[in-house]
Amino acid sequence: IPIGGYNKLIDKLLEGVEAKTDCDFFATYKDTWREVAERLIYTGPIDEYFDYQLGRLDWRTVSFKTRVEDVANYQGNAVVNYTAADVPYTRIIEHKHFEFGTQPTTIISKEYSSEWQPGVEPYYPVNNDKNNAVYEKYARRAKEEKDVIFGGRLGQYKYYDMDKVVAAALEAVKEEFK
Repeated sequence: IPIGGYNKLIDKLLEGVEAKTDCDFFATYKDTWREVAERLIYTGPIDEYFDYQLGRLDWRTVSFKTRVEDVANYQGNAVVNYTAADVPYTRIIEHKHFEFGTQPTTIISKEYSSEWQPGVEPYYPVNNDKNNAVYEKYARRAKEEKDVIFGGRLGQYKYYDMDKVVAAALEAVKEEFK
């Protein structure tokens, strides 16, 4: 985790860059973004960008249950993954450990994974032969898309840890400006 968190990192990366956030790209900009920008970095679901013309990709989603625990240290680490079949959540995040907090209480978030449904935010690709074949078709179409860079888990239909997605983004920029 970057010192100060990801928000601080993103703020610095976007310093001096006009960015549009908190808007529905498809309702507002899908057909008109070239009127206001030279290049688009698209990090949403690649199948949605192409209006599902080659089929829908499968996704997983997550939900979080957050609570305050009346202990100084709940699990000793910022993130612990739980992989046992009888545990209903996939990980617990203890937020104070990201910045080495020493508060007398702690806040934890349990992450629950489930199958994605339309209308719910997708988080992770479901990488199997069927989905990978559909994605490859979208990836070929994406290469033909002028001035659009597809990135991140959703745009590249690939699982990334945050350090790897930042490295991939930096590599994409380097490639773009060769």
